[in-house]
Amino acid sequence: MSQYAVVNPATGEVVEEFPTATDEQITDALARSHNAYATWSTTPVEERTAILSKVAQIYSDRAEELAEIIKLEMGKAVPEGKGEVALSSMIYQYFADNAAEFISEEKLKGPKDGEAYLLRKPVGSLLGIMPWNFPYYQVARFAAPNLALGNTIILKHAPQCPRSAQVMEEIFAEAGLPADAYINVYATNEQVADIILPDPRNQGVSLTGSERAGSAVAAEAGKNLKKVVLELGGSDPYVVLDSEDVAATAKTLFQARMGNTGQACNSPKRMIVMDDIYDEFVEKITESAKKFTPADPLAEDSQLSPLSSKAAQERFMEQVEATVADGATLLAGGKAYEGEGSFVEPVVLTDVQKGKRGYYEELFGPAFMIFRVSSDEEAVELANDTPFGLGSAVFSKDMSRAEKVAEQLQAGMVFVNGPEQSREYLPFGGVKRSGVGRELGPLAMDEFCNKQLYYKNS
Repeated sequence: MSQYAVVNPATGEVVEEFPTATDEQITDALARSHNAYATWSTTPVEERTAILSKVAQIYSDRAEELAEIIKLEMGKAVPEGKGEVALSSMIYQYFADNAAEFISEEKLKGPKDGEAYLLRKPVGSLLGIMPWNFPYYQVARFAAPNLALGNTIILKHAPQCPRSAQVMEEIFAEAGLPADAYINVYATNEQVADIILPDPRNQGVSLTGSERAGSAVAAEAGKNLKKVVLELGGSDPYVVLDSEDVAATAKTLFQARMGNTGQACNSPKRMIVMDDIYDEFVEKITESAKKFTPADPLAEDSQLSPLSSKAAQERFMEQVEATVADGATLLAGGKAYEGEGSFVEPVVLTDVQKGKRGYYEELFGPAFMIFRVSSDEEAVELANDTPFGLGSAVFSKDMSRAEKVAEQLQAGMVFVNGPEQSREYLPFGGVKRSGVGRELGPLAMDEFCNKQLYYKNS
């Protein structure tokens, strides 16, 4: 089977295969992207953003079709797929609407014998390495701001998302993007390391993926003096200090964790709950977990979609089993469903032991790890005791109490009295081993940008 293939995770069926690029095709893509930059970077921003606006409309018009594609590629339920397509459309429209303002010249205070300005200019051809869990959204986060700025893009998608990768390139062409300003390549990891990153025509790389992948790409980029943006793993804490309605709070957090079958970097992977409401909270989460059963992700009432692949299923189950073997209490789930599909039962774990694998690793699937604490100080200490620092949330009916805890969290994103959100206008990114750089919002266009000083003497 080809490295790039659509394998339906609900059935294990190989639906379609795509040929991996040759070294010559990769070298050709670098030349084409570099040459396209000369024209695209000098295209007026109004023309660039008009094309992004058309991209946004095409996503909206083709939502059903696009959702069907990723259902087959990585098992996302069609209603969730439509939601991802809608968010992607909003991202393209956001940068279409705001790019001109974001790159407008900024006059600097200070000079007495002249004028100083900060100009924001593109840098060249960029490489994007994107994951399978949000095939359209992850690409939009990278592509929209950089195309608006005037950079050109070579995109290497996850091997299990070749059809959506191809369709995105087709949508850009349909919207009027000049040839070679965005190029999809079915590249190998070796071609990235040996051909693309060492090439001087490449000016940087953005990767969303695992710690291991991020570390490997960052090492190669650093060796070649290339700028990187990395959005890596997360073990996001949700701290529940108190609640007027514990069942409602548990439902909110349950739904947040089950989004995309738990396969999201900024999913609430650790629930830290105050002692006086802990038992009721655990009971409600466990009840909800036991109700979920597998379903065709096509169904509008789909409850439980498969994990993205058999490999993902096997890794998730191995992590759960190791965590239980290390002393955790298993209250629900713990089994993979039989058959060719990659379904797993939602898992509820308590008493996860500090210093053990499950305590520090990211469980990428429908797993609820719930911790009991007896003070705000203990909650903060536990929340920050992780190598990750992507997102977080704090819940309390006392806003001042919630804010005091939130201010102490070591994370790139903090939400109070609501689950984390991914929105086109909210900067997305983390600290510690969750990565470097920011995507979305007004910060996104500053990452691969020449922030050029322009000084004029009087």
